[in-house]
Amino acid sequence: MGFFVDLLYALTLALIRTYKFCELGFLKFPATSFQRRNIHVKINNVGVFPLIANRGSLGVGEEYMNGGWEVLGTDADVSEVFYRLLVSNTFDWYFHPLNRFLYYLEFKAFNLQTRGRAFQIAEKHYDLGNDFFESFLDPWMQYSSAYWAKADNLNDAQLHKLELIAKKLDLKPGMRVLDVGCGWGTLCKYLAENYGVDCVGISVSKEGIKYAKKTCEGLKVDLRLQDYRELDEKFDRIVSIECLFHLGRHNHNKFFKIMNKCLKDDGILLLQVIGTNHKNMLQSDPFTHKYTFPNTYLPYYRELTKETEGLFIIEDWHSLGLDFAKTWDAWQERFQHNWETIKEQYDERFYKLWNYNISYASAAFKSRKVQLWQIVFSKDGLKREYRAAR
Repeated sequence: MGFFVDLLYALTLALIRTYKFCELGFLKFPATSFQRRNIHVKINNVGVFPLIANRGSLGVGEEYMNGGWEVLGTDADVSEVFYRLLVSNTFDWYFHPLNRFLYYLEFKAFNLQTRGRAFQIAEKHYDLGNDFFESFLDPWMQYSSAYWAKADNLNDAQLHKLELIAKKLDLKPGMRVLDVGCGWGTLCKYLAENYGVDCVGISVSKEGIKYAKKTCEGLKVDLRLQDYRELDEKFDRIVSIECLFHLGRHNHNKFFKIMNKCLKDDGILLLQVIGTNHKNMLQSDPFTHKYTFPNTYLPYYRELTKETEGLFIIEDWHSLGLDFAKTWDAWQERFQHNWETIKEQYDERFYKLWNYNISYASAAFKSRKVQLWQIVFSKDGLKREYRAAR
């Protein structure tokens, strides 16, 4: 059955690409540059405008990588360009009824996160090489938003995030904790060392698991290359940091059913979720899907309450969107500062891809089109007093 669905999806994509190719031939826009409020955008290829009209945000990103347009200023100005595009809802014009239908076919009609596709995100993104991620992440390799309420630098903010999660989980020594999408094992290591709990971390990233096994050696931490759908055991606490983004709208209910089955009756589930509640924000961005985070999907806030109904009670909902904007800005600063140390392994197009990725992500959170939430769940409502940390 999976083969035929994949074949149908491939044929659907072929038809969409054919239509887009034909449409491009009818689009003509003459221009060379434009300037708005001290941001000077230079157009190096007059074909940029029809490509953007033809492909929307995908065209913007691809032409930035290809040198079709550039910002005459600092790389920080690139993020400002994206911020202005987002707050002005510039891409709304692209979604006329036909493009909206084609978008639905490509990103929503099919399940892009089946078991057969589960490892694609690691192959495309997380397994790029630990040296690359070390160039811009903090020393503990946390590739998720930091918590800046009491911090003024990335390292402190990331440690505060770990402690915030630990406090919200209300841990006791000897508890068994599951981390779904454990990255490089940092949270498992922190909880095992500081709270005396036994941790199981699962991930689809081979490089992440290899790295985590080295850093967690000697601790009560079990690290597995495993898809969440294979889980069938009990835990006192379950945590998942920015993993739901990778699971897709067709799998949310299945994920929460598995978490419900694996969580003990008096347990706590904590999710750090990248999502949106803005009507003008795409839930799957075409550029992100093609180049950085394949098959990802931003859940709308109502989807979370719908898919957890009858399975979990919400104990706390904490909004942290601007914290993620600051985190992306800190990553961009480190990425640019350390680029000289790794650039021999990559090319200029790769640099532009990642500058685009980081700049766009920062702008998405600053514009409040994308949100970040920490949500605490229990199976049937905690019968003890619970006050979530801040």
